[in-house]
Amino acid sequence: MDCFNVGTKIMIGAKRFPEIFEGMSRVFVVTDRFMFESGKVSYVTDRLEKMNIEHQIFSDVSADPDIDMVTKGVSAIIQFEPQAVVAFGGGSAIDAAKSIVFFGKKEGNIKQCKFVAIPTTSGTGSEVSRFSVITDREKGIKYPLVNDSLLPDVAILDAELVKSVPPSVTADTGIDVLTHAIEAFVCTEANDFTNAAAEKAIKLVRSYLLRAYQNPDDMEARQGMHNASCLAGIAFSNSGLGLNHGMAHALGGKFHIPHGRANGILLPYVMAYNAGCHDTLTPIAKKYAQIARLLHIDSSSIRQSAFNMVRTTKQYIGKLNLPNTIEAAGVKQSEFEQELDALATAALADSCTATNPRECTKEDIITVYRRAFYGKVI
Repeated sequence: MDCFNVGTKIMIGAKRFPEIFEGMSRVFVVTDRFMFESGKVSYVTDRLEKMNIEHQIFSDVSADPDIDMVTKGVSAIIQFEPQAVVAFGGGSAIDAAKSIVFFGKKEGNIKQCKFVAIPTTSGTGSEVSRFSVITDREKGIKYPLVNDSLLPDVAILDAELVKSVPPSVTADTGIDVLTHAIEAFVCTEANDFTNAAAEKAIKLVRSYLLRAYQNPDDMEARQGMHNASCLAGIAFSNSGLGLNHGMAHALGGKFHIPHGRANGILLPYVMAYNAGCHDTLTPIAKKYAQIARLLHIDSSSIRQSAFNMVRTTKQYIGKLNLPNTIEAAGVKQSEFEQELDALATAALADSCTATNPRECTKEDIITVYRRAFYGKVI
């Protein structure tokens, strides 16, 4: 990797909201049905109305945004011709907005449209990444889009927006942050800059995720996780991800497991594979040992430190009351075995898998899936 690009201006809190939209008259807001019906989107619309800015809300976003929804959004944005688009919500809303803006600029007269992302969960890092994931529901496949033009121009990080997030979502999204940071740290395109962001994100997760999960009103923990999510997003947007995300996209798309949860289930098993815990230790084990040192769980040997990292991650997932196997997530054995070949094929073809630190075959992926189903981590 010979380039490091943040690209997105990051603002903490809403104090500078007016300057972002100064001189504008039309803003298109992308959000999900819950944010719209609960009135939470007023965080954006009230401020726009105070500035006498006309706005249109597109609230057809659902979990795992699909091709049909993006098509509707593109049609709406082209018709409205806004000067800015605001994505307000979790990863699904921001991913949807990215795709809508991306294809809207190709098809319509919105070339100079500013793109603002306001995350309401601490997990995806989508507000600072050049990634978007769209689902083909007919095929049950998630397609990651990767393009510099998907980067938002501005991200507003406001911890007040996440304090009402329920513990289960805090856990799902928080483990997604950890997966982003770990994969960014060990992937083939990592460098000193991405490592710095990933390491800080890992430290913040260690300090704040359990606190935010156990006490939703702990605003220091909430802001810490919001920052961790953003830092991990900066890291993986520049370095790439790995097999964990490739497998999670396929698994989540087929069995409708929330993305962060799918990542968390797979994380110990993918780390064990990458490090060679089941056969011969690989050079990647040293990277996991470095992370273990960050978390103060390292040992006198690289092998034991890598093992500690794998085992501790699985235990940590348990503390968040997340399933630690695919079976525990509600997938039936017969359905899993029936779809296993297709899952492995999709994971191998996933663009995230390309930067995994250990080369893998379809048979390797099948083995990792089976270990994750039956709980055979080491």
